Amino acid sequence: MQAFLKNRTPKAPIKTPNHPPRRHDAQRGEMSREEEVCVRFLSCADIPSLLELEQKKWTDDQRADAAMLAARIAAFPALSVGAFCARSGTARASLFMKPTRHDHIRQCSTWADCARKQHGDESARTGALFGISLSSVDPKAANAVFEFFWPYALKQGWSDVYLGSPVPGLRDWLSKNPDTPVTRYVQSQRQGLPLDPQLRYYFKKGFRRIVAIRDNYFPHEPSLDVGVLIQGKVPLSGLSFIWKRLPLSWLQRMKKLFFVCL
Repeated sequence: MQAFLKNRTPKAPIKTPNHPPRRHDAQRGEMSREEEVCVRFLSCADIPSLLELEQKKWTDDQRADAAMLAARIAAFPALSVGAFCARSGTARASLFMKPTRHDHIRQCSTWADCARKQHGDESARTGALFGISLSSVDPKAANAVFEFFWPYALKQGWSDVYLGSPVPGLRDWLSKNPDTPVTRYVQSQRQGLPLDPQLRYYFKKGFRRIVAIRDNYFPHEPSLDVGVLIQGKVPLSGLSFIWKRLPLSWLQRMKKLFFVCL
């Protein structure tokens, strides 16, 4: 995605015969035995590993460099999340977000416009986020990132997330349907799911509203540089008046409900 979401004492490591010591920290990171990834908020110390992930995932004109990654983390550390291999420590997925305003994000025509830090972003009280980038080489790690962030989103009152999605099936589809508008492809469904594979992926993650279709949104050849601005709701965010009063630890125990509620 070119697109979604930035002082507690850690518990003692859990040792097992076949695994290295594992550490869980409610604020800084969580270990998932099932996926064997550690998910936590990012720091500048993670940039070398994040650069390796960018190298694997994106082309030269798409990937972020060290300065861009550092700027994202510095601007919104509580909206920068990464999933790392529990054994090697290599980055498996990353998610960078920023606060936004509904009217502003809908007026942006390119990914750069959407991702650029604007005056007033820090104090935005709309409950809306823009997903600057989701990079993943492991679907389980990407799921773990969303699951990790969900309790924090509820606690902080985030309710809406915007993403700019590529449509990688567009070029091939237009080669077979040259006289058909791009809009028809973007809105086409099969068995209730979007025809495009990337839109289908995000649809299953809860991003089901198409807000806009943008030409020259982001360099992506299979998409012919077309991007689709989509919007999703944070599951159960309508009850924010309750979640803000609950301890974060309670919400973290509920995180498995995340995908059930999509």
